[in-house]
Amino acid sequence: MDFHAFMYVTIGRRHELERGMAGKDPVLYQRMLDEIAEYARTCDQTGWAGIGIPEHHLQIEGFELGQDPGLMAMFLGRHGPRLRIDQFGYVLPTHNPLRVAEHAATLDHLLGGRLNVAFVRGYQARWFENYAAVAGARATGPWNRRSDEDARNRELFEECVAIIKTAWTRDTFSFKGKYWSFPPEGQEQPHEHPVYLKYGRGVGADGAIREVGIAPRPLQNPIPVYSGFTHSLQTSLYWAKEGGKPIVMASEMGFCEMLWRRYREVAEEHGRQVTRGEEAAWGGYLVLADTKSEAEAWAEDCLWMWDSWSVPFGQDRPPLLIGDADTVSRMIENAARHVPFQEIFLLFGQGILDRDRCRKTLELCAEKVIPRFR
Repeated sequence: MDFHAFMYVTIGRRHELERGMAGKDPVLYQRMLDEIAEYARTCDQTGWAGIGIPEHHLQIEGFELGQDPGLMAMFLGRHGPRLRIDQFGYVLPTHNPLRVAEHAATLDHLLGGRLNVAFVRGYQARWFENYAAVAGARATGPWNRRSDEDARNRELFEECVAIIKTAWTRDTFSFKGKYWSFPPEGQEQPHEHPVYLKYGRGVGADGAIREVGIAPRPLQNPIPVYSGFTHSLQTSLYWAKEGGKPIVMASEMGFCEMLWRRYREVAEEHGRQVTRGEEAAWGGYLVLADTKSEAEAWAEDCLWMWDSWSVPFGQDRPPLLIGDADTVSRMIENAARHVPFQEIFLLFGQGILDRDRCRKTLELCAEKVIPRFR
């Protein structure tokens, strides 16, 4: 089983966040960068498989500052030269999908083929709707579930995925969808350029641009694609068709058993053979200490952050892997008895907890938990 650490790129401790506007503080940001670099090195040196961050913007409050997928991934990759780097993930309705395809392919090369990506729909309306790449696109969450806005978001998201996958695998292509068309209809080269005709494809002798292609192709064939953290059966079954792996942070093991079973069924209906344990990944929030009581005390601020920040977005608490090594191991073993998984993704107290407690969590997991699952 491969263990991945995940950080929300939180800038400060509870008292610093409670002062307000922590995201604007360059001193706190520099400390955060120094700490996450250390966590990447720790994971790299102690046997973790990967480390990751999300994409979020306009985070003046300081709870999540993963605002640039490429820069942050490269920063972590430099400090963790062995690790998989989990860019989880591109919020597709806020991007031109052709640019995402090219960006991820380039990032994969810069990381030496160590990139994992997730494609997600977006749930934080404030930044989403300031960055939306298509007019009228809206973030999605409990407030608009099963609405026209939700359906449009999903439709736009799925169109973006189709474009990216095509761009990664074909030298040149054209695409005409409801939201995006590549190349734009009627696009023409405004002047002659012999290189297009002699050495490329897609541009006719008449100057009409008929197809486009990204460069380079990804180094990996393919880049592993994940769904991001999800409780959604609909999203998970979409990825069963498309070949992506959901990361399911759910404590309800009956739900997990049903999701794993339906994922396999839908994948096979679409001609995909899935190795046992690759249907989905599992995960939770890890706080690990020498004793259970110590870990529970450390977790108080982590749970304050989750309840203050994530719950209002409609996100329930993930499985809480809080305790000593034996306690946490039993929790993982229990989940694995219900559903097979080859990867586990663990949030930890980056930012909200001080450096020593975060490093202790990572090191104890590497020393006393990870070896039990190899």
